[in-house]
Amino acid sequence: MDVYVGIDLGSTTSKAVVVSEERRVLGRGLTNTRSNYKVASDIAREEALHNARFSHLCDEMEARGYPAARHAAVYSDLDLNFRFEGYLLRLNALEQECERTLKASPELGVAPGAVPEVFALLRKEAYRTFDAQARNDSSKFFRDVAGSAFADAAETVATRRGEPSEPLVSLYDRSIVPAENRMLDLPFGEFLASACERTLAAHGEENGSSGFGRALTAAAGRASALPLEVRGMVGTGYGRQLLPFPEEMIRSEILCHGLGAHRVFPKTRTILDIGGQDTKAIQVDGDGVVTSFHMNDRCAAGCGRYLGYIADELSMSVKDLGPLACKADKTIRISSTCTVFAGAELRDLLNLGEERSNILAGLHRAIVLRAFSLLARSGGVRDQFTFTGGVARNVAVVQYTREMVRKNYGELAMNVHHDSIFMGALGAALFALRAGRGEAPPPPGTAEPDKSAACGPGCPAGRES
Repeated sequence: MDVYVGIDLGSTTSKAVVVSEERRVLGRGLTNTRSNYKVASDIAREEALHNARFSHLCDEMEARGYPAARHAAVYSDLDLNFRFEGYLLRLNALEQECERTLKASPELGVAPGAVPEVFALLRKEAYRTFDAQARNDSSKFFRDVAGSAFADAAETVATRRGEPSEPLVSLYDRSIVPAENRMLDLPFGEFLASACERTLAAHGEENGSSGFGRALTAAAGRASALPLEVRGMVGTGYGRQLLPFPEEMIRSEILCHGLGAHRVFPKTRTILDIGGQDTKAIQVDGDGVVTSFHMNDRCAAGCGRYLGYIADELSMSVKDLGPLACKADKTIRISSTCTVFAGAELRDLLNLGEERSNILAGLHRAIVLRAFSLLARSGGVRDQFTFTGGVARNVAVVQYTREMVRKNYGELAMNVHHDSIFMGALGAALFALRAGRGEAPPPPGTAEPDKSAACGPGCPAGRES
């Protein structure tokens, strides 16, 4: 099967989307952006190709009479168990890197034998740790899962040995980046076979004894053997110039978000993209061609980094900011638009006794006000309005955005897709397909809604690694 890949190398996350010759979205991949940009793009691409194989498996099971609606728990566990195999492999890589770091830096003062004890404990608790992280919707990035688990294991081992845990934690801090920047061979077929066995056993289907179990095992084998030929790749995003692609295969984020949003919502005319590092207000025509745009300067205020800074100030996870802001009983006015000054203002308000939820409501409102000033300069908001980028996952920002649209522009249709973070990568994949075909943009009025927004029946989209 010929496929085309789009890579969106953002400042905080790297995304990949795989599309078919028919422009169907087959798979998505998501990973944290590393210091090694090539590794980040490679991992995101491989995640998307693995996800495409899951799409094929889910499609086949659907066709054989095993729909996701009836077997959603099995398909979800299959995906989780597949990712768990990758987690174990990366845990091995981390142990190797810790041993290498320890040999090069004996001054860390880690006691002999402590590292093997830590990793023995990590492996003993690996499935429980990984399963808990995956099911409570915490970050599934390896460094986050392994980091918290390593700290707990280091404390346990150090206490048992009567030694301080700080040297072990320092060892992890020095080892995680080089370990993360190693491109590992993730054998899809081997991992999927193991994941099938574990999943079926958990659901009382040992040895695939039922018709469903046999069908799943057979479909997994065919998905593993499915030939996927990458015929073209296009890169975009904040770090697109650092991608190992030829210059002609690089496109701006603005063009890619415009085309990606138009593919999913063909009536889109205005797009707001709030990413980790910048905010873009984009106007497109009926073919998804950008007609005007406006973006923020290099200041991170109003972007994902801004929210990350606030989360650090409050010792919270970024994903918890929006839900807490939605619990506010009033909105505190934030006077500063600068990230650093907003942090100082946050501390002042907390010292005055203001509720965190009310302060966060004000901070989220400030983000939206800043975005709408960009929208006004780009030409305003037209029907339909589509919100893209990672910050579109923040429920409070979405809520304030809806209110601002209604207040300033009336009752316009506003689109917020559950895969909004992948819109830029989708646009890049469509540019890759166009380049591969040598085709011109479609004539006006020929765009059709993207009915393949989800990667396949019951197939989890955008797995994180």
